[in-house]
Parts: sequence; C-alpha cells; structure tokens
Amino acid sequence: MPALLQTLRDTNRRLNFCLDTIAAQPGPEVITPERMNALLSDLLTAGAGLRAKAVPLVENDRELSHELTEYRRQVERLRDLLPSIHRALLAERTRIERQRSRLQSAAAWARASRQTL
Repeated sequence: MPALLQTLRDTNRRLNFCLDTIAAQPGPEVITPERMNALLSDLLTAGAGLRAKAVPLVENDRELSHELTEYRRQVERLRDLLPSIHRALLAERTRIERQRSRLQSAAAWARASRQTL
C-alpha cells in the first residue's frame, strides 16, 4: 500500500493548497479552469487508487488511516466550498455576458457609423 499512501499524501497536499487558495479569495482569478481541472484530476486519481486497493486493511496501517481521514476532510471542505465556487463562476459568466453585449453594441454602432459616412 505504499503507492496508495504516497498518492493520498500528494493529493492531500495539493487539495489543501488549492482549497486554502479558493477559500481565501473565491473569485474568477482564483477559480480558473486549470485549477478546477487539477482539482478534479487529483480527486479522480485518489478515487482510482482507493477503489483498486483493499481499504479494510487501513485499520492496520496508522499512516494510511491518517491520510484517508485527511482526504475525507479535504473532500468535505470542497463540498462546503462548492456553493461559493458556483456563485463566483456565475458572477463571472454574468460579467462576461455583459461585456459581450457591450462589444456587440459597439460593433453595431461602428457598422452604422460607417454606413452614414
């Protein structure tokens, strides 16, 4: 189980850093597609490792048990942060849609101005 232990340690370290960053400032500049992709990748990797190993043996391995507890804590943190992540992404989508509307209006004005000249 050393590979699973190392995978969980690495995943926990990355999840902790990512979630701390998001919790400190949940905005579009922090919640990037790359960060969300990395977060999902870490969760999928850890999940695959857990499914592949016999988890009941964890009770005999204190380090692995600790890392599993930490992983569970990180996933619960993510669950708690998801509403704020969702709000930040909705706000960013609204901002982008407003900007697109302004650009479309400016383009229409420019086209109309060219036609009058």
